[in-house]
Amino acid sequence: MSSIVCSNLSFAWPDDSPLFSDLSFTVGEGRTGLVAPNGAGKSTLLAVIAGERAPTTGSVTVDGTLGYLPQTLPFVADRTVAEVLGVAAVIDALNALADGRADDGVFAVIGDDWDIEERTRAQLDRLGLGHIGLDRPLGSLSGGEVVTLGLAGQLLKRPDVLLLDEPTNNLDVDARHRLYDALDGYSGCLLLVSHDRVLLDRMDRIAELHRGEMLLYGGNFTMYQKAVNEAQRVAENNIRNAEQQLRREKRDMQLARERAARRSSTAARNIKDAGIPKIIAGAMKRRAQESAGRIDGVNAARVSDAKTRLDQAERTLRDDDTLALELPHTNVPAGRTLLTVEHVLVRQLFAGIDLDIRGPERIALTGPNGVGKSTLLRVIAGELQPDSGLVHRADGRVAYLSQRLDLLDPQRSVVESLAAYAPSLSETRRMHLLARFLFRGNRIHLPVHALSGGERLRATLACVLYAEPAPQLLLLDEPTNNLDLVSVGQLQSALNAYEGAFIVVSHDERFLADIGIERLLRLSAGHLIAANSS
Repeated sequence: MSSIVCSNLSFAWPDDSPLFSDLSFTVGEGRTGLVAPNGAGKSTLLAVIAGERAPTTGSVTVDGTLGYLPQTLPFVADRTVAEVLGVAAVIDALNALADGRADDGVFAVIGDDWDIEERTRAQLDRLGLGHIGLDRPLGSLSGGEVVTLGLAGQLLKRPDVLLLDEPTNNLDVDARHRLYDALDGYSGCLLLVSHDRVLLDRMDRIAELHRGEMLLYGGNFTMYQKAVNEAQRVAENNIRNAEQQLRREKRDMQLARERAARRSSTAARNIKDAGIPKIIAGAMKRRAQESAGRIDGVNAARVSDAKTRLDQAERTLRDDDTLALELPHTNVPAGRTLLTVEHVLVRQLFAGIDLDIRGPERIALTGPNGVGKSTLLRVIAGELQPDSGLVHRADGRVAYLSQRLDLLDPQRSVVESLAAYAPSLSETRRMHLLARFLFRGNRIHLPVHALSGGERLRATLACVLYAEPAPQLLLLDEPTNNLDLVSVGQLQSALNAYEGAFIVVSHDERFLADIGIERLLRLSAGHLIAANSS
């Protein structure tokens, strides 16, 4: 039975800042999706399990042979496909044997892999790479093909334990579905990090790295979300009940003190009126004070217990913030023409592209990797001039967010960036807007280069959406790449509040469904085709 066992695992960076501490968990056979916010340590945890990084403390035991596909692949452009797949030496030995060189070294290299070329071709076929020759250099492949090739290399090793870090990044829809099918047929212990909700819905269980603990949920991502939402509902009810209980205990303590004060005042008057000797009166006063003190102590203990219960209830409540935006200046009238593209040609990529955008349309641009989707966005944005054809933009501003999120000056702080894009806004208004984009306190003074992927996306959106003039057409190129699931939800909130038109390039089918796409266009073989066209 293949498995991963982590015991008291901790990892800290060279400056001693901890990433995670004292993690203990076991993952057995089956498919497990690992989720957590950006920066929580998912990729580092996989690297520690794979032996690529050493833990600060604790141990990892992997039962079975291990395969590992990191998020950033350390591939050299001039290496061949066979070399990347790890089969070049065996194929060379088989070729040497066919040429009559039958020494012991040749047989040692081949081992049991007599069918390696057939298995390799079959694996490439399953993943949609059957057209790629084994002697092709890696530099001639697209980003999506490189990722798929890396997966093929791991599957060829027939690992008992397989670690995958964001395996669907840069994959088009067809490549994603081929990957889904390949992983459906994997029978070992799979642990993968992903923000692809379609892929996560094919998992047997979800592991969540949350507040320093690893929480395991049976079932797929949808079931995990239901469990988390139910826990949130229970936590909110517990907080309301705890707050009510705390108010009652505080009120009871105050009433008890007022009653004790009244009794003490009445008793003092009675003693004085009765002419009781001073020594006896003093003893009676002390006993009354001691009784009042005991009652007050009981009430104080009840208040303390109620505060403890409230603190415990609040700790179980998640603080996944969502964006709540109002963007009135981005409103586009329904009949207004924002963009006209006529017979655009670029480097033989496009065979005469035509496109009109009228009103606040929500358009998804899809198509295979390498077909020119990013190039078309750059032409529309005015960053790239077409070889021929016409691009006419209305007077309203067009804002382009590339995959690299490189719109902002990396040396400027978040608040300085917003001031540059919206100079007429008052400082108070800028602070208020950045708080809506979840930048609070000292976070507004961080330089852009120090932000996480999700933070950089939020900062870029804040500057783009509140820029002067406000953009009436947004162009977004793979905006969910490398974003955690909370950040994807925040992006959805921003786009659903946006009242202008946008074109988004994305292979994330769930994301496209959640942002109300009205028009689906597919770029294929140089032509732009409506989704309902054959």
